[in-house]
Amino acid sequence: MNLNEGKGFDTAKSVMAQLPFFSCKRIILDAKMQKDISRYIYCTELGISPYPGDYSMQPQRWIDKFFIIKSTINDAIKKESKNA
Repeated sequence: MNLNEGKGFDTAKSVMAQLPFFSCKRIILDAKMQKDISRYIYCTELGISPYPGDYSMQPQRWIDKFFIIKSTINDAIKKESKNA
């Protein structure tokens, strides 16, 4: 439906909006995910690789996580700037 109407759909936003109806957000937070977010911020701020080696030596799983985190942060910034 969203594709047909030209609307964007963000799974993360949808889950966060509906989560309070089914569970407590604190239960969903995962220490491993929080570590990935910390790693992302650390690497971005300091301009270093999270793992030894260049881009081609980074684990594909980390690259996927990196772009998911980056996209989510950028979407939050856009939303915040629209509301300001």
